[in-house]
Amino acid sequence: MRRKDREMPEEFGLHIADTCEYAVLSMVETDDAPYCIPITIVRDGKYIYFHSAKDGHKIDCLKAHAKVCIACVGDTKRAKDKFTTEYESAVIRGIATEVTEDSEKIEALRLLCLRHTPTNMDAFDDAIARSLNRTAVWKIDISEITGKRKKYDSQGKEMKFGRLQ
Repeated sequence: MRRKDREMPEEFGLHIADTCEYAVLSMVETDDAPYCIPITIVRDGKYIYFHSAKDGHKIDCLKAHAKVCIACVGDTKRAKDKFTTEYESAVIRGIATEVTEDSEKIEALRLLCLRHTPTNMDAFDDAIARSLNRTAVWKIDISEITGKRKKYDSQGKEMKFGRLQ
């Protein structure tokens, strides 16, 4: 990371992954071109889970190249008196694999729904009964995570963080 003064510890990056509204999954297409797509995620330990259709361009990419990168964006705030933005972000690298066991798929889907639609959990079991067979779940084994933040104090001075131990 070039700006070490904005680097944050791994725990910060995990927090951003755990709280971001969505993330952007970057991968490589079958012809080696770059490709990215927004996804909703949930983390369970050292894994990031997301759901998908069973077929499609994203699936073709993941099957061709399992190494992926996810960008998560936390809180942002545009400065009114500067040409800059306050931000929080995390970049996660890892290997994507399809989840094939129904019990792990259901648990990952439950975690996704608890995170993103917690008020609709009464309908979860019916949704699983209707759509489990046509829903794919993928997990990313986190191999690297970096967090970064730019923030200003109450006097408008940029706060310096540096790598926290």
